[in-house]
Amino acid sequence: MKKIEAIIKPFKLEEVKSALQEVGVEGMTVTEGKGFGRQKGHTEIYRGSEYTIDFLPKLKLEVILPDDMIDTAVQAIIRSAQTGKIGDGKIFILPIEDAIRIRTEEHGDGAV
Repeated sequence: MKKIEAIIKPFKLEEVKSALQEVGVEGMTVTEGKGFGRQKGHTEIYRGSEYTIDFLPKLKLEVILPDDMIDTAVQAIIRSAQTGKIGDGKIFILPIEDAIRIRTEEHGDGAV
């Protein structure tokens, strides 16, 4: 099993969710946050004063999948989250040693 963590732009959530459902992903966790990468935020003017917005709104999606579904899910995320502009996000893939469903105490793929 592996965990996919994808950092995406908030307005892309519905597209990414739909794309993942189409390839058979049944669940995910979404966390709201703020951050910046290479774009380093941007400058705005409010009531005549210029100020810098360092942290931009982001969403982190977390999905645990069997190894054989990882490539398909990653391609679905890329295809649906990509705008071609800076700040589209990142995808991280991490190994998962075990998963346990609390209600039934199932282990491994069956718990996901």
